Amino acid sequence: MQITVASGKGGTGKTTISTSLALCAEAPVQYLDCDVEEPNGHIFLKPKLDYSEICSVLVPKIDELCCTACGKCRDICRYNAIVQFGKNVMTFPELCHSCLGCFLVCADEAIGKERREIGVLQSGMAGKIDFVQGRLRIGEAMGVPLLKAVKKKANRAKLVIIDAPPGTSCSFVESINDADYVILVTEPTPFGLHDLKLAATVLRNFNLPGGVIINRSDLGDDRVVQWCRAEGIPILLQIPFQRAIAEGYARGRNLVETVPELCDSFRDLLRNLNMTIGC
Repeated sequence: MQITVASGKGGTGKTTISTSLALCAEAPVQYLDCDVEEPNGHIFLKPKLDYSEICSVLVPKIDELCCTACGKCRDICRYNAIVQFGKNVMTFPELCHSCLGCFLVCADEAIGKERREIGVLQSGMAGKIDFVQGRLRIGEAMGVPLLKAVKKKANRAKLVIIDAPPGTSCSFVESINDADYVILVTEPTPFGLHDLKLAATVLRNFNLPGGVIINRSDLGDDRVVQWCRAEGIPILLQIPFQRAIAEGYARGRNLVETVPELCDSFRDLLRNLNMTIGC
């Protein structure tokens, strides 16, 4: 299976759940930390990283001698990465999404290609867990290409658990793409319910199966439970608040290290998903 653990907002316990699933899995497992802007799965899994590669994207470089200032590259760019002042054409690599459209429309072959570093991909082993993460370069605004590079390392011969970035932006959409199942982690608060609705709408639009884990389930109200039941969304697990869990999290301890009895719940969850999905 390829399971993506996601959330409509940050701070719901997404990484706590995804690392716990990886630790409790009975099958060979691979953990992909696709939260490239702030990867923190390594804090709880403590991998030995023995591989690293620089990730980069193609960006345009204008050859002023060949450029006729026709403006076609400027017109096709939807991200304002190419601007034109009279006969002067300028590029802003930080805004470029590497769609390569400018290379296609330039009839004068006045656009060269150069690579711009966006981050680093790292991998190693965390015990028996195959661990991969991406770390976006500080100040970089475009994380999707690095996220895709992390996902390309997915070994579908194993149980692949993807720790997705929070929210419902392009990075979220890319992280759930190709998933066999999506687990949405939420909390029983008005903000948690609001953002859960957004994330669930995205899943429906992509026709992806998913369920909900409610973290700190006893601290809020039951509106999340009522909404899930009304929408026919399965509630996979409810985890009550425990001070010991919060203290362990602050010390970099995983959920199942602090509360070992939860490991049986995560194993049962994976078994049920395996039977449901039929992988």
